[in-house]
Amino acid sequence: MVLSRRSKKYQKNCKPQFRTRLTFEILINANFLTITMSPQVILELEKKVLNGQKLETSELGQLINTEHLTTLSDSANRITRMCHGNKIDVEQLANIKKNYCSEDCVFCGQSAFFNTGIDSYQLLPANEILEMAKKAKTEGAQSYCLVAAWRQPSESDFIKVCDIISLIREKVGISIECSLGFLTIEQARKLKELGVKRYNHNLETARSKFPQICTTHTYQDRLDTLEIARKAGLELCTGGIIGMGETREQRLELVADLAKIEPEEVTINLLVAIPGTPLELQTPISFEEILRVFAVTRFALPKSIIKISGGREVHLEDSGEELLLSGANGIISAGYLTLGGNPMKKDLEMIKKINLEAKA
Repeated sequence: MVLSRRSKKYQKNCKPQFRTRLTFEILINANFLTITMSPQVILELEKKVLNGQKLETSELGQLINTEHLTTLSDSANRITRMCHGNKIDVEQLANIKKNYCSEDCVFCGQSAFFNTGIDSYQLLPANEILEMAKKAKTEGAQSYCLVAAWRQPSESDFIKVCDIISLIREKVGISIECSLGFLTIEQARKLKELGVKRYNHNLETARSKFPQICTTHTYQDRLDTLEIARKAGLELCTGGIIGMGETREQRLELVADLAKIEPEEVTINLLVAIPGTPLELQTPISFEEILRVFAVTRFALPKSIIKISGGREVHLEDSGEELLLSGANGIISAGYLTLGGNPMKKDLEMIKKINLEAKA
């Protein structure tokens, strides 16, 4: 199925007529079950979401397996526009400590377990990170995330990170997020005290898939960290990586867990197979499967920011235009942890091209 690019803006007064009659036909399609059903079912579930009702996992399953991808995409776009308007959240990252992480996540080029040839450095000097934050704000980023490749910060490194946060708050005035691995409740409360808005800690994949992705910590460890951050009063950003060999059912499993957490932001990454990692030969995920995940995540979490994250420029020929009209309302720009990215100017032009607007 080829998805057509939509050039016109969403019409606010679209009021489809809903029907209750539907017929299901289950078809075996490659490794997936595709559900043939009336497009009206999608519209009924859209109406349910816009009425403030939370969808059941079974209903999300109907959506992720539908053959009516254009209807699914359009519905997810309407939910996004109704809940968030035309604003797009644009974020930049700072990889403040790179490589030689103690964890064995099989997708990661920064793990000490794999020889990927990626350069490394310890915690960057505060002034260098400050200048990067200034540049991000000048270029138009709405938020700035400090990311460190370690299991959890040592006491001395955490103090340094806190000093960096204070410096950015004083000199730049950009919204600050952090991704520092596992935290104690005392550390989380300190970040909140310093004005950190959101803590980023991905689930990475479905619980059932996680043991194949990482053995040095558990899925529950990651859930516990999110609970600590929430308890400290921090907003949450969490999500995962798709295209690591998981099934569509496992992608649904991840979305269902995210819906239970109700994070303020969801990041969906597209695997970039890094040479030297166990996933270096992983077959890329199709665009149709990518779209299913973004659209269904919007149905599951209508009020969350849903951000197109790592792998955007590698896997998406349009840099994310179609996904920004299919449930997503945020992007990470100007590079990722170990990969380059589009210049901010190009991304801002892309957002304008599809009649959307970057948040100020």
